[in-house]
Amino acid sequence: MANNELKNLLNPSDGGDLGQIVRRARQMGELTHVLCKALPDDYAGAIVAANLREDGDLVVIAATSAWASRLRYETDTLLAAARAAGLEPATCRIRVTQS
Repeated sequence: MANNELKNLLNPSDGGDLGQIVRRARQMGELTHVLCKALPDDYAGAIVAANLREDGDLVVIAATSAWASRLRYETDTLLAAARAAGLEPATCRIRVTQS
């Protein structure tokens, strides 16, 4: 596959499925960054990923079960940060990554 074809295939402005996947991955990355910035500095590395589902469920993936326990105390902060970013989360769920 030519380099140009691959670039077009992954183009997020393209209407294709892969473009949608790339856009969604970027949105999740931006949300993860927003949530990480809202937490104290000593929480660096606590969040692996974050996603806002269509039903309003903010799902935060923690790096370890210990981080998940600590993040559960920060759900109000996480919800407020997501709302400040223009999103409308209804609830926040903390999950642990499956390594």
